[in-house]
Amino acid sequence: MRIYDIILKKRNGGILTGEEIAYFIDGYVDGSIPDYQASALCMAIFFRGMTDDETAALTDCMARSGDRIDLSRFGDLTVDKHSTGGVGDKTTLIVAPIVASLGGKVAKMSGRGLGHTGGTVDKLESIPGMRVTMEREAFLRQVEEIGIAVIGQSGNLTPADKKLYALRDVTATVDSIPLITSSVMSKKIAAGSKSIVLDVKAGSGAFMKTPEDARTLARSMVAIGKACGRRMAALITDMSRPLGEAVGNTLEVVEAVRVLRGAAKGDLYDVCVALAAEMTMLFAGVSRAEAESRVVDAIESGKAFRKMQEWIAAQGGDSAWLVRAQYGDGAALAVPVVAPADGYLTNMDAEAIGGAAVILGAGRSKKEDDIDHSAGILVSKKTGDAVKKGQVLATLYTNDAAAIEPATQRYLGALTIGPEPPKATGLIFDIIR
Repeated sequence: MRIYDIILKKRNGGILTGEEIAYFIDGYVDGSIPDYQASALCMAIFFRGMTDDETAALTDCMARSGDRIDLSRFGDLTVDKHSTGGVGDKTTLIVAPIVASLGGKVAKMSGRGLGHTGGTVDKLESIPGMRVTMEREAFLRQVEEIGIAVIGQSGNLTPADKKLYALRDVTATVDSIPLITSSVMSKKIAAGSKSIVLDVKAGSGAFMKTPEDARTLARSMVAIGKACGRRMAALITDMSRPLGEAVGNTLEVVEAVRVLRGAAKGDLYDVCVALAAEMTMLFAGVSRAEAESRVVDAIESGKAFRKMQEWIAAQGGDSAWLVRAQYGDGAALAVPVVAPADGYLTNMDAEAIGGAAVILGAGRSKKEDDIDHSAGILVSKKTGDAVKKGQVLATLYTNDAAAIEPATQRYLGALTIGPEPPKATGLIFDIIR
């Protein structure tokens, strides 16, 4: 078998066998297949696509390319959630303790932020004392004892995906449905959970810009997860505007606490209830109505927030800080952005708003960049709201005075103000099970 023949077969529209896909993945991981041939195959896949069987084989080979986490001790109670990324997306901080408080086992590995998208690990590290690394047995013990552990991606999990994603990133082959599907699902399958709920974002702040494209990706990931023996569901949710009111690490933790303590409703609350209910349906085997009732009760009774405190304390974090933390803590500057005219906020470019947060110090342009956990944006007005000239649209938080002007201009440039209110759109476009 030769990689040249595999590239040629796919270039000509052929369907690769499981053996051919395994040969490619094994050879690329061990270095016998060079980058230039791997990139040629990725480009052939980009143009020719893959069948569901091919994508399932690619996903399985990538999942098996390194370590796998054995969660069998927890039976069918393990459940994971994955978001395709967005602005203000702090849902893991909320849904994980809700689900754990209801008996689910959440053993989760999360990533850091890059570009306009935030990372769960960065948000957790804004909590004083919080550890996001843990030895495997300690990780599993914590899940066993309190139902939840969330750490950074570590070890030798899916090395094939790490290599392939870095290659795709520089060869213009990122936005391929089979390659995205195998990248996401290989990590989820290697992480071991029996049930997986996907939050597939659609809109200006998401990778998939339209609900139709997001639906195509979601269907692919649900099908592949099912083929690999997982219980699956996917929500298609709106990311044309930031989720919730906070963008930035400490700010988002504070907002997550507000939701779990019953002090904040709105789009973030609604998405989190929907995600947590879907997760509860899968691990508990109950109806949608029963799952949603349990989720709402976990929030209103305080059970979910107590679970969050228990989780944070177990990983060395200051659980009392969760209660006393306020918006703006740690930021020397808090500067309002005001409306330039009367009208209605008809559109928000979530990606540009995420870019403004990066300017303030809340995100990274390169993986090695440091971030300011206290930096970010508190959004006061969102799409559909009426605004008056001079009214506060958002507040910028930073410790870098030089960032204020460019961040203000980026934020204002992300908004459209018109004379008429926009047509209302739904928050959850679809659910695929």
